[in-house]
Amino acid sequence: MTRLSVVLGDLTTQQVDAVVNAANSELLGGGGVDGAIHAAGGRVIYDECLELRRTTWRHGLPTGEAVVTTAGALPAQWVIHTVGPRYGRHAGMEAALLAACHRSSLDLAWGVGARTVAFPAISCGVYGYPPEEAAPIAVGAVQAYVDEHPRAFEEVRFVLVSEPLWALFSDAVARSDRHGTVE
Repeated sequence: MTRLSVVLGDLTTQQVDAVVNAANSELLGGGGVDGAIHAAGGRVIYDECLELRRTTWRHGLPTGEAVVTTAGALPAQWVIHTVGPRYGRHAGMEAALLAACHRSSLDLAWGVGARTVAFPAISCGVYGYPPEEAAPIAVGAVQAYVDEHPRAFEEVRFVLVSEPLWALFSDAVARSDRHGTVE
C-alpha cells in the first residue's frame, strides 16, 4: 500500500527514486523548481532534455504531459519533467491539466520502476495556480492513481518549500488519504 507524505524541504535533496520537475515546455531549465533541479543535477539533465527536444518533442512538451531523464548529480535516479498549466490560460481546463501532470508523472515513474516519488507544488509558482485550489487537485489525482495501482509505489511525497504550502498540502492529504503522513 502506498503512503502519501508531505514534507517541508528542498526537492533537490530528497532521497527518492524519482523527483518530479515542474518544467516549462522547452525542457531546458528555467526558474523556480526547474532551475533548481537543472542546477543541482548538472549538465547531464540539460543534455538529455536537449535530445528530447531535438527528437521526440521538437515543438516542446505539451501541458499535462511528462518525460523522464536520468537525475545527474541529484540523489534520485530519475527526473520526471512535467508541464503544469498556467492559471487562467487553458479555457477552464486547468484542473484537468494539473491532474494530468500528476497522473502522467506517476505513469512514467511506475514505468521506470521507481518505488518512491517526490512532487513539488506544480504550477503554484510563476504559473500562478492558487495553492489552495492546486493542493486538493494534486493530492486527489495522486490518491486516485495509487487507489487504482495500490502496489505501484511505497511512497509518494509532496515536498513543499514554504510553511503555507506545506499546510495546504498537509490538509489535502489529511482529507483524502487514509495512509498519509505529515512531517
